[in-house]
Amino acid sequence: MGLLALAVAPGIAICIFIYLKDKYNREPLGLLLFSFVLGMCSIIPALMLEKAFGLSQNEMTTASAVSLAVFAYAVVAVSEEGSKFLMVRLFCYPRKAFDDPFDGIVYSVMVSMGFATLENIGYVMEHGVATGIVRMFLSVPAHATFAILMGYHIGLAKFDPARRGMHFFLAIFWPVVFHGTFDFFLFKADTLLHIAGALVSFIIAIRLSKKAIRKKQAISKAFMSGVDSITQQDNSLF
Repeated sequence: MGLLALAVAPGIAICIFIYLKDKYNREPLGLLLFSFVLGMCSIIPALMLEKAFGLSQNEMTTASAVSLAVFAYAVVAVSEEGSKFLMVRLFCYPRKAFDDPFDGIVYSVMVSMGFATLENIGYVMEHGVATGIVRMFLSVPAHATFAILMGYHIGLAKFDPARRGMHFFLAIFWPVVFHGTFDFFLFKADTLLHIAGALVSFIIAIRLSKKAIRKKQAISKAFMSGVDSITQQDNSLF
């Protein structure tokens, strides 16, 4: 029971954190729970793709840097972030409750935390407390940063229809870039430099996520006040 609590706690804590950051128009709790469950379901197609096109544990130890990069970016990052994106796009985005620019972040994080929590349960149950503690401060928060970057652009797509295609592209592109980079260095982690690479990409993603939350809170406040500021602002995070 203790291992299960350790595995579940980080995802739940991040969900609560993001829910509280949604200051101006909070979402229905039932829909947030539904989104979390959708995230758990999204792990199924991702695992199927990774099993079909991925590398085994033994293959990863002997694979070249190019092979690991292809696996990290084109298989793991694309399948996982793509599965989460589809859940948000198909089931959350069309909802009437998705009526605020900040909602993209909220629903993306809920879906991502469902995915990360189920994944975390598997890792912690298999490898124990030490793995649970490391993942509490690294892997699960990393999934959250990818989700915030995704949700930032999905929220823009909802309320900036003229550039919707571009926003949807960026909603997948940036999470895949950061997820792939993070995983590549961890897969290659045979030196401290590789571990540092994973940490640097994680720290950059955290900084961008904090910026995304602040910008979206400002946009949301203006939007709820009746000011359409989305198309009038520089919405780039870089």
